[in-house]
Amino acid sequence: MKATVIATFFGVSLICTYAAKEATKKMKKAKLYFALTDVPQIDCDVKAGKIINPEFIAKCPPGCQDVKYRVYGTDIYASFSSVCSAAIHSGIIDNTGGKILVQKVAGHSGYRGSFSNGVRSLSLPRWRESFLVSEGKPRKGVTYPSTLEYSSSKSTAVKSEPKKLEQDLKATKSADTANPSEKASEQGDAVHKEYQTSPVLTPATQTATTTPTPTTTTTDPSTTMPKPTTTPATIRTTTVAAAAKTRPGLHRVRDIGSSSVHPAYSSVVAAASRQVQAAQGRGQNTAFRGTSTSASNRNILRANTGIQRQEPVATFQRAASSTAHLGFSSKEELNPKPLESTSQRNPNCKVDLSFLMDGSWSIGKRRFQLQKHFLGNVAQALDIGSTGPLMGIVQYGDDPSTEFNLKTYANSKDLRNAIEKIPQKGGLSNVGKALSFVNKNFFSDANGNRGGAPNVVVVIVDGWPTDPVEEASRLARESGINIFFVTIEAAAESEKQNIIEPNFVDKAVCRTNGFYSINVPSWFSLHKVVQPLVKRVCDTDRLVCSKTCLNSADIGFVIDGSSSVGTSNFRTVLQFVANISKEFEISDTDTRIGAVQYTYEQRLEFSFDKYSTKQDVLSAIKRISYWSGGTSTGAAIRYASEQLFSKSKPNKRKIMILITDGRSYDDVRVPAMAAHRNGVIAYSVGVAWAAQDELEAIATDPDKEHSFFVDEFDNLYCFVNQLIQNICTEFNSQPRN
Repeated sequence: MKATVIATFFGVSLICTYAAKEATKKMKKAKLYFALTDVPQIDCDVKAGKIINPEFIAKCPPGCQDVKYRVYGTDIYASFSSVCSAAIHSGIIDNTGGKILVQKVAGHSGYRGSFSNGVRSLSLPRWRESFLVSEGKPRKGVTYPSTLEYSSSKSTAVKSEPKKLEQDLKATKSADTANPSEKASEQGDAVHKEYQTSPVLTPATQTATTTPTPTTTTTDPSTTMPKPTTTPATIRTTTVAAAAKTRPGLHRVRDIGSSSVHPAYSSVVAAASRQVQAAQGRGQNTAFRGTSTSASNRNILRANTGIQRQEPVATFQRAASSTAHLGFSSKEELNPKPLESTSQRNPNCKVDLSFLMDGSWSIGKRRFQLQKHFLGNVAQALDIGSTGPLMGIVQYGDDPSTEFNLKTYANSKDLRNAIEKIPQKGGLSNVGKALSFVNKNFFSDANGNRGGAPNVVVVIVDGWPTDPVEEASRLARESGINIFFVTIEAAAESEKQNIIEPNFVDKAVCRTNGFYSINVPSWFSLHKVVQPLVKRVCDTDRLVCSKTCLNSADIGFVIDGSSSVGTSNFRTVLQFVANISKEFEISDTDTRIGAVQYTYEQRLEFSFDKYSTKQDVLSAIKRISYWSGGTSTGAAIRYASEQLFSKSKPNKRKIMILITDGRSYDDVRVPAMAAHRNGVIAYSVGVAWAAQDELEAIATDPDKEHSFFVDEFDNLYCFVNQLIQNICTEFNSQPRN
């Protein structure tokens, strides 16, 4: 009996223990289910910067592929990008929507635009905050909010006391080096934390869109900004320092198949070379360019393309006639006399150059040798040196590879010797792939890029490319790269049907005005363009693709100082002006800032050439005193055109940003139209009682993208991002002629 009771007791105990464990499992499953299903939904137009949470999971609705939802960057996105559109661009979700994981990271330089998954993202030189987007699965040990915290639509007004304004503007001066753990209120009452400048990363910590490397986000109690640290997982970021530390020098690495003869053709080449030892013109490598050796006609096969290129004469007789016509022998061409140096490390020719040399099979050994002599002569004429031009070379065929970068050789003699030793890669003429490679990899600090020197790419191509170049070239231009093309022996009329991308030169070069392209009729006359090319790449005033939306404008603020504004609101307007100004690269050669205040009368607060540093400009804005009076906006526009924009530099974009709070006492249409005709791009910002019809008349067409309205001064900060975004979008879409 006693044993039965004990057995029964243990049986009940075991049953209870089992039941408790099952209940615990069910509770865990329920919690997990809740965690996975209780996901906040966001709209397509929600920007990452509007959400305060440093890391969150959200659900995107269908239809966010629409072009009206702007995206800036690739893999790593600027914070004023649409979160859901960025997720579609990165391939995390499609246009039907879905769950995504978003992680905020610090500001980034060089956001690259691209077209992916039906979404066109735009490029941007830099922004204060970034975010990463990945599959919407929770990370272990991280608790995700069931509701998202959005930044307020209204900010605290800037007080009118001069001491408070001084504190606000001090915050803008130190924005580039601010600690991310500082509280938002320390950046100025008028600026909401979303729009404050996040810390600019040092080279040791700056994120870059290189080979995908994962990050783990650790949250410091003192800040809401996550700190990225490298761990082995799946997020696509790395640091420049890490990349520079672990990646071997690119000039030492040769891709497979980089030898001058493709293995598949080695036996053919051996036989062919014995038969054509005397034929050193274009007839070299007949195995690749066609099997016929007729003096009158030969079909040149561009490897693996199925495209045959007709060539009238390909034997030694053609080479001899070409050299005779130019007045020198073939021996002289193969061993040209060194050219006299023209730049002598002239600081006026401080450019960072990358030459894309054609290593395809179609070029042949003879012409590949001529190309190397040409590059050696260019190096000699430039007189390479740390105080002048620097030069690196990328060879392309099927795939590109860096022969040496900008810092590999510091003088022309060593560079010429290195060029002579370059073996031919072989393969196709994939110029588009080479331009993408250079854009992503070549102009980096680790490769010797100097930052202040213009980036120039010179593409040498025999005939025509075997892949499209337009998209790769556009992305390179948006990154500030000046693209030149040197085409040798362009396609004849009978060959043009074989070209993959007609007018490829005009689609690729920086501008289509003829300055960036040189067509050479024969490889034997290539030496003639050495000096013209050197002169062009050293003409830094005409390297216009070095310009970006943040360093190439004269921006004039026209500020309403009428009585209806009031002292406190006027200080808020000045904070708005300062917040816009600090986002631009300000110097006497970059963006310049000027300001006019108006009532019935007008006053030039400071001209474009008055201040050449960001600190001086922000200090000058702080010192502007409130005038008070009537509102003659039309007269103010006329005054700004005559006293401010008439003194703008010819190569600068003239941008007027007018802020007003009421209807003008005079006509605004006629002076606004006159300003537009003189090349002024006008943005109008209206507050409170401003008249919508006047704002649209002042604004450049399309006025919907150039005019803004807010109901009160405290909401002006909302348009800081939008104004800069529109200025950059307009800059990137300008015609290339």
